[in-house]
Amino acid sequence: MLTAGTKAPDFTLADKDGKPVSLSDFAGRRVVVYFYPKDSTPGCTRQACAFAASYGAFQAMGVPVIGISRDSVSSHERFAEKYALPFLLLSDPERTAIEGFGVWQEKKNYGKTTMGVVRSTFVIGPDGVIEKVFPKAKPDTNAAEILDYLRG
Repeated sequence: MLTAGTKAPDFTLADKDGKPVSLSDFAGRRVVVYFYPKDSTPGCTRQACAFAASYGAFQAMGVPVIGISRDSVSSHERFAEKYALPFLLLSDPERTAIEGFGVWQEKKNYGKTTMGVVRSTFVIGPDGVIEKVFPKAKPDTNAAEILDYLRG
């Protein structure tokens, strides 16, 4: 997993409407990028809804929020519509950004080892360098932790 002080790798991924979005589109601004395992699962839904509930505070600070998973564009569209998610959801089926940020890792669940997305959040500075990493982010508290960090 990438660490603070590392240049964030640029990526271009499709949003829920199929439009390409690049990290470099946000150059000169802070941006929050969070990686999550799967649309519409309990933890991922709670995390997304927490970001949605706090979205006004992120907007007031001028900080965009981007959620990334391996789900398809159509899955993101349904997820965003069902839960009224106002921020960007990007589809990464090829794991370009997921692997670039180092969040595709071995996970243990009920004694079984599999590969998957480790729920992680990155605050990227205006210069494209990672300011802060929240590894193994907790779905219910992640958005609030990031707001606390951004407020200094």
